[in-house]
Amino acid sequence: MSISVKMTSDFICPWCLIGESRLFKAIEMLPEGIEVDVQWLPFELNPDMQKEGMNRKVYRSLKFGSWEKSQALDAHTVAAGKADGITFDYDRMEVTPNTLAAHRLSWLAAQEGRQREVIEGLLRAYFSKGRDIGDHDVLVEIACEAGLDEKSVRQFLESDDGTDSVRSLEASATAKAVQGVPHFDIEGITVTGAQRPEKLRQAILDAHTRKARDTSVQHHA
Repeated sequence: MSISVKMTSDFICPWCLIGESRLFKAIEMLPEGIEVDVQWLPFELNPDMQKEGMNRKVYRSLKFGSWEKSQALDAHTVAAGKADGITFDYDRMEVTPNTLAAHRLSWLAAQEGRQREVIEGLLRAYFSKGRDIGDHDVLVEIACEAGLDEKSVRQFLESDDGTDSVRSLEASATAKAVQGVPHFDIEGITVTGAQRPEKLRQAILDAHTRKARDTSVQHHA
């Protein structure tokens, strides 16, 4: 029996990288026989960000009132990530990107069965290497590393393909009152924030128990 996990996230959210890592640790902790189908859904923390992005220091200083406040928040995620074996290298980040193109690439990768590879490539390119994931050349490179075709990805990014689909998925998240990320929908069980693997594991087990019970009831109806 397969359990559906829908993770709504944005690629510039450090807690989404931590949450994604913890989700897969939770999945590894499951008993044999429980399969999990993970789908990533888009959310833009900065939907009005200019297409070319913005200098990170300038943007974060405006958003949080000062660069010192931004650095304190960064330090908190560095400490949290260290416990999960994740490296955040904020000193290498120069740009806060517009993430629409990255979400479109994720949508394309889902059609090709390569979404996890692309998602992890995007998150680590931004947080561990400080790369501009709003830049099409960077996105093409990440896509190729994930096994997608360079020419078709470049043509896709230069078009508007996938934009309506991403916008529709974002609208669905808004309709479901998703206000922050990461957000997990585990067969209707909601888990918000980068929770510990044990909590995510328990939510998956609860969903499995409920789904098995519902299936049994249907078979006996």
